[in-house]
Amino acid sequence: MVLLALNGGLGNGDCSDLPQSAIDFEDGWLDYPRPKTAIRRRIPLWRETIVALREAISTRPRPKDDKDSEMVFLTVQGHRWVRVTESVSQPGRWNTRNTVADRFGKLLRNLRIGGRKRLGFYTLRHQFETVAGESRDQVAVDAIMGHVDQSMAAHYRERISDERLQAVVDQVRAWLFESEDKT
Repeated sequence: MVLLALNGGLGNGDCSDLPQSAIDFEDGWLDYPRPKTAIRRRIPLWRETIVALREAISTRPRPKDDKDSEMVFLTVQGHRWVRVTESVSQPGRWNTRNTVADRFGKLLRNLRIGGRKRLGFYTLRHQFETVAGESRDQVAVDAIMGHVDQSMAAHYRERISDERLQAVVDQVRAWLFESEDKT
């Protein structure tokens, strides 16, 4: 999930709701509309992300609910990582169980990483946006992020080339992995 967040700006719910059918392992692309906005996203995946996704799928537990059988990620109990259920005590109210946020927060605490309010898994999506912006192609960054673009240019834009999308994720990969190689 961390690699998906950094590779393509996926958030907690995006990862939780990710179906296996959205991943093209052969060509290395993720075709997956953002659940929050239903905006189509096409994201070139890094080789590290593909390897991690294959591993996650091969080792994931059996789903508790058959409707989750297509999901990439499941908790050890076989549930989605983010679940919304109706409150038993307050009908008409909904409860959200965000295991992604809980587990990532625990990881940050164990590593003694903190110092900023609201630091969590979703921060990785913010980081993607920030570093991807260095590609100087905000239109391609927004397309990967699944952002709504109400501009007239968006109305006329027929497509964004795969090369532009690739350049964005390459920018982030270089920041993440090449800076690591230099230390």
